[in-house]
Amino acid sequence: MLRTLQIVENKLVESNGYNANIFVYIAPSETERKYLVDNLKIDEHTLSSTLDPDEPSRLEFEPEHTAMIFKRPRHYAPQDEFLFKALSVGMFIFSDRLVIVLADDMPLFDGKIFNKVTSLQDITLKLIFRAILHFVEHLRGINRISNELEQQVNVAMENKYLLNMFTLEKSLVYYLNAIHSNAVLISRLKTYSAKIGFTTDNLEFLDDMSIENNQCLAQTEIFSQVLSSMMDARASIISNNLNIRIKALTVLTIVIMLPTLVVSIFSMNVILPLEHDNPTSFWIIGCLALLSSVIVGLLWWRRKW
Repeated sequence: MLRTLQIVENKLVESNGYNANIFVYIAPSETERKYLVDNLKIDEHTLSSTLDPDEPSRLEFEPEHTAMIFKRPRHYAPQDEFLFKALSVGMFIFSDRLVIVLADDMPLFDGKIFNKVTSLQDITLKLIFRAILHFVEHLRGINRISNELEQQVNVAMENKYLLNMFTLEKSLVYYLNAIHSNAVLISRLKTYSAKIGFTTDNLEFLDDMSIENNQCLAQTEIFSQVLSSMMDARASIISNNLNIRIKALTVLTIVIMLPTLVVSIFSMNVILPLEHDNPTSFWIIGCLALLSSVIVGLLWWRRKW
């Protein structure tokens, strides 16, 4: 699917295609990929890399354009079951156009940072910056989900919530690699800023973007370390909760077994006290059975079993 836009009075507006200078290809078809490779001279391997979610960020220079790949969080859906992953987005900067290629449809130009754009290079930097902000938003969501699951883990005996925690930990590893990969890309953009055509304002924005990405990277590392270090403790809590339940059931079994033992003894076909007719036999045996349960209950309470 192709979406075309253009810059009008420092704003991005939809275009009919003739005056467009920004082309967004979403999951391009074979015909569109052939056009990008044959007509725009985009390297076929680089084009395939933009659709590969495992491809790291990178910057390459071709004779007619500059190619870069950056990482962006994938849109989260309930069916993902607490798994957050990143995907790759490709940008190809020509002298008169900007070509963007991505695998999934998602809002690219949302946020107030796109209220004022001046050039294709400006849009390029703001797209990367928006991806960084998107990572920060997802990290906040992961932190909230982690706190909620932690409360469930503390009282639950099943593995469901613990497995969800493992999935969140896996997500943070994906994000950590993606954000670090973006940091490498930002560093290369600084190095080759003159070759790309960045202005002074672009360089200042690039510095701010680098600071924001480093903070995002540090936050991801902290969340990942905390979540990883707490997994063993939470697993121990589940095991301890299970042991408490088993101990309670064991004591309850003993309490029930002792009265049964007393009654069984007096039911045997041998000579026993109270075997002759005695109007109080039933009550005596019942009291003995009840007394055995009371004794076990007192021992349980006194020794804090």
